[in-house]
Amino acid sequence: MNRFRATQLWRFGACLVGMLLLVALLPAIAQQRFRIMEYNVENLFDTIPSTTHADHDFTPQGSYKWTSMRYWSKVSRISRVVAATGDEQPADLVALIEVENDSVLADLVYRTKLHKMGYDYIVTHSPDVRGINVALLYQPQRFRIIHHDSVRVAPPQKEQRPTRDVLHVAGQVTSGDTLDVIVCHLPSQRGGRPAQHYRLSVAGAIRHLVDSLAAMRLHPQIVITGDFNTSYPSAVFDEGLHVCLLHTAPAHAANTNQLYLLTHNMKGRNDVAGTYKYQGEWSQLDHFIVNAPLLHATRPDALHIEQKSCKLADFPFLLKPDKKGNGTHPYRTYLGNFHQGGFSDHLPVLLDLYY
Repeated sequence: MNRFRATQLWRFGACLVGMLLLVALLPAIAQQRFRIMEYNVENLFDTIPSTTHADHDFTPQGSYKWTSMRYWSKVSRISRVVAATGDEQPADLVALIEVENDSVLADLVYRTKLHKMGYDYIVTHSPDVRGINVALLYQPQRFRIIHHDSVRVAPPQKEQRPTRDVLHVAGQVTSGDTLDVIVCHLPSQRGGRPAQHYRLSVAGAIRHLVDSLAAMRLHPQIVITGDFNTSYPSAVFDEGLHVCLLHTAPAHAANTNQLYLLTHNMKGRNDVAGTYKYQGEWSQLDHFIVNAPLLHATRPDALHIEQKSCKLADFPFLLKPDKKGNGTHPYRTYLGNFHQGGFSDHLPVLLDLYY
């Protein structure tokens, strides 16, 4: 073989190897992750008595002895959880449940390690008796706010206390897609049948919002998340939201109004089988729901979910051994009136979208 032919073969081989490497790397280069985190942070109150809400328990003189030291410890711990869910990049959106007001969010976002991550936030101002709200942290460079509003649902019965407003935020993702995010905290299970009816009313209001967005948007992409205070199956999902389980989705879901539940039967590491544990039993109270267009990308760079896009963030530091010998449970801030100094009575949930 002459030198010229050998050189040609070497160049061809090098070119072929380069092309194969490029093809192998293309998916990693082309596909980006957009992560959403949901977290019920268990009563993130400031220490200042409110003149409009019943938050006396969470003051230095209240039953929980909620001092500045305990408050800042809690804020720091929540920031640690948010930072831990980021991997190589911070979570793009963080839906927070059980936050009191702008003050606690400003402390969390601007006065902890999160200040380096560039978050801003939107929070509701609900008529909840204790002053509990929901909020959304967002990365402005990754999620440009187009519009936000809240939905207030009056109690079905006059003697019932009002619940938290539902937060709706529409934003443009760096892919160019418009993503509608709905954050909710449905009424608790205390109160029996009237409370159940109230939860159903809130679920119906969310369903109405979804239908309105689907009618308004050409390609609606909707994520619903929060603490639903119920596991699947229940009337909230079947009658209120009309959701289907993910495995029932057709290969090409055409109905943009159809909602799919991603958090049914979630399993974590070890014994973890939900986000909340009560009397030794795990329950999945925190959920992610998406509409059909997020199941199947309409174009190569469109937002979509993938298999196992949704997972529990059951970091070991968020758990404590169950003294009754039943595995572990969330490392909460309070156990009754006893201050444990933990994180929350719920575990976070993560949803990864790709484009």
